[in-house]
Order: sequence, then structure tokens, then C-alpha cells
Amino acid sequence: MMQWMTGALVVMLAAALGYYVRVIFGRYNATSGEREAQRLRDEARREADTIRRETDLQSKSEALKAREALEEEIKKRRQEVAGLEERQAQRELNLDRKVAMLDKKNHLLDQKIADLEKKTGELQVQREACDNLLKTEKEKLQRIAGMTQEEARRTLMLRIEEEVRGETGMLIRRRQEEARQTSEREARRIVATAVQRYAMGHSAELMTSTVTLASDDMKGRIIGREGRNIRALEAATGVDLLVDDTPEAVVISAFDPLRREIARQTLERLLTDGRIHPARIEEVTAKVRDEIEEIMRTTGEEAVYSIGAQGVSPELIRALGRLKFRSSYSQNVLNHSLEVAHLMGVMAGEMGEDVMLAKRIGLFHDIGKSLDSEIEGNHALIGADLLRRQGEPQVLVNAVAAHHEDVAPESVYAVLAAAADAISAARPGARSETSAIYVKRLEKLEEIANSFTGVEKSYAIQAGRELRVLVQADKLDDAAAMHRAREISKKIEQDLQYPGQIKVTVIRETRFVEYAR
Repeated sequence: MMQWMTGALVVMLAAALGYYVRVIFGRYNATSGEREAQRLRDEARREADTIRRETDLQSKSEALKAREALEEEIKKRRQEVAGLEERQAQRELNLDRKVAMLDKKNHLLDQKIADLEKKTGELQVQREACDNLLKTEKEKLQRIAGMTQEEARRTLMLRIEEEVRGETGMLIRRRQEEARQTSEREARRIVATAVQRYAMGHSAELMTSTVTLASDDMKGRIIGREGRNIRALEAATGVDLLVDDTPEAVVISAFDPLRREIARQTLERLLTDGRIHPARIEEVTAKVRDEIEEIMRTTGEEAVYSIGAQGVSPELIRALGRLKFRSSYSQNVLNHSLEVAHLMGVMAGEMGEDVMLAKRIGLFHDIGKSLDSEIEGNHALIGADLLRRQGEPQVLVNAVAAHHEDVAPESVYAVLAAAADAISAARPGARSETSAIYVKRLEKLEEIANSFTGVEKSYAIQAGRELRVLVQADKLDDAAAMHRAREISKKIEQDLQYPGQIKVTVIRETRFVEYAR
């Protein structure tokens, strides 16, 4: 029990001691907080004083700067005002001077006006005196001549008119004669210059081509059994093959150079290959035709490039290439066109005209000959229509159409085209006149055959002694084909004059092809 009381007492003493300690610490903390608060208040007061002093200094500094800027601006404005006042004073001084000068000029002008009025009055008096004197002299002249003034005027005018009419007529005749002589001399000079500057070889196209054989034994293979090979080759190419006339050679005869070239290349390839039969002949002929088409395109491009033409359509290039295999009176048409182009270029240059346009006209002037076998009509008009459809200028189209005087020329280029065409055709060696009738007859033969309906192709062979006509089997039967042969022969008898006789052969053939695979 005693122990428990002792423990309780100790606890109570400990609690009392703890309370006392807390009270003491509480008071200490309160005193410390008051001192800290006082310290913070002092520091805040000091910082506020510092900030206030800095703010006052900054305000004074900014006020001083604003005052200095204001004073500088006022000084600048005062200077500007002083400058304006000075310029205004100078303007007023200049204005005063101008006013003084104007007053002086007005005074001088008044004096001149007064002098002019005085002189005008004097001149009026003198004019009246002159009029009176002239009237008096006219009256004297009328009394002396016995004519009135109007009669004298008419007489004088008639005399002057007669003199002027006579002198004018002589002057006109003189100028016309001089112009004619000058134009003829200038024309001769231009043509001579063109001919002198451009010259081409004198050559004519042959009507035959020759293929050399390794031996005469090859002729039998070319002819074939019962002549089927040679007939197939002639039918496929439209030429005449002369086998027996020349040893170790086959002569290909045709008026169309394109056919001759196709036949020559076909025969050479068949001889190289060794397989000669109708089916192979047709296959090689078709292949050669395709290659010739490519050659025509390349040739047309070379012709266009040679004269420097630009913007030529592919259809015109192909038509130009076909002229390589077209001849006119044994003169190659493409070479003739290039020659005309160069001649026109030289003459146009001498006359001060457009050289490139002249060359373009010369190159295209005979382009209708590439289509005259397909389209009926004059080659000049055919070519003009083709060029118009290809968008060529009207001056070029008219020059091509008018170079044979089929239409009226609209420019000097049409006249130049006709002149250059005549120069190129008339030069020595350009054309072979001996073959002209022969070529015309062959062309007319094919034209007559092609004019009938149902005719697919026609070939004049044997130098015009035979006309071979291929008809469409689906349009004509055997009886109609026989009747067509009679009609063609009658038409030839009516329209052509020729020695001997012409054999007309109409061929109607039906083929059926199948492939074994």
C-alpha cells in the first residue's frame, strides 16, 4: 500500500512538473514569437522605406528624362518653324519678283498691241491701194485684150490642161517602158542567179530494173511449174518480168518505180532464201511492202530536214516519202520537188520575200502526185486540198493549187512556184520526152480499168500491151467478170490511140485459208 501511494505521488509530481514545464515553454515561445514578429515588422518597414526611396529616385529620373525629351522636341519644332518661316519669306520674295516681271511684260505687251494695231491700219490702207491698182490694171488688160476676166481664165486653163496632158502622157509612157525594161532585166537576173546557185545532176528514171542471177538455171525456178511462180510474182507486184532476154539476169519492167522496187527486193530475197513458190512470194511481197512504207517515212523526214521546214504533219511526211517512188516523164518527183524548193528559196531571197515559206511551197508543190492514183483529179488541186486539211497557211495552199494555173494566183509565191517548176522540168536531162507517151498510156490504161465498179486492182504490163485486172469475187461472178473484160476493152478502144492490140485479162479469184496447228 505504501508503495502504491508512493508511486501515485511520484506520478502526480511528474504531472505537475510536466505542466510547469509546458507553461514555461509556452511563455518562452510567446515571447520569442513577439520578438520575431517585431523583427519582421522592422525589416518590412526598412524594405518599404528602401522601396519608397528607390521609387522616388526612379520617378525623379523619368521625370528628368521626359523633360529633356520635351525640351529637345520643342527645340526641333522651333527649328522647323524657323525653316518654314524662312522658306515662306523666300517664296514671298520670289512672288514679288514675278509680279514685277508680269507687270513689265504686260506693259511691253500693251506697247506691242498698240504697234500692231497701228501696222494693221497701215496694212489695210496699203491693201486697199493695191486692190484699186489691181482693179485698174485688170480693166486696162480687158480693154487691150478685148476679153473679160472669166474668158481669160478659161482660155489659160485650157491651154495649161493641154500642155499638162501631153507631158503627162509622155511621162507615163516613159515610166512604163522603164518599168518594163527594169522588171524584165531584174527577172532575168533573179532566174539566172537561181540557176547558177543551184545545180542538180542531169539524170532520168529508167523504166526497168535488173536482178542478177547466179546462173541461168535459176530462171527455171523463177518461172516455176507451168509458169505459176512468175505469174504469182507478176500478180502480187504488178510488174512485167523479162526472163529470157538477158543471160544470167531478170529484167523487171514497170512504169511505177514503187512497183519495180518492191518486185526487185522481193525477187532478190526469194533468190537468197531459195524457197520460191506462190505462198512464199506473197509473204515476202507483203513484208517488203511494209519495209518500203518505213523507207518512205524516213525519206520524207530527210526531205523536210534538208530544207529546214518545221511542224510538218506525219501524213505530209509520208506523202513526201511516196514521191521517192514516183516519176513524172522519167524525172523523180521527190528530187524535182527538192530542186524546186531550193530554186524558190534563192529567188525569194533575191526579191526580199520569206525564204522558208518559199522553200516549203516548193517542197509541197507536187505532193498531190502521191495521191493522184488514189484520188481522181488534177494533182495540183489534190495537193492543195491535202495541205488545207493539214492546216497549212492559205498562201501556201493557193501557191500549190495555182502553180499550173488551175486557180488564180493570190501572191508572188504562186508565180515563183510556177517559174521554179518550169526551170526544174526544162533543164537539159531532167526529163525524157521519149517515154512521155508510154507513161501516159500506161497510166490511162489503169485509170480506165479502175473506173469500173468491182475492180480491186489493175496493172498495165508488157509495155502497155496487156492490162491485168483483179476484180472482187464477192461483187462479180464469173459471167459478170467476163462481161467486165468486154466493157474495159471497148472503153480502151474509144478513149486511147495505140499501135497493135492490148490484151485485157480479168482475174476473179476466191481463196480459203486454214491453219493446221
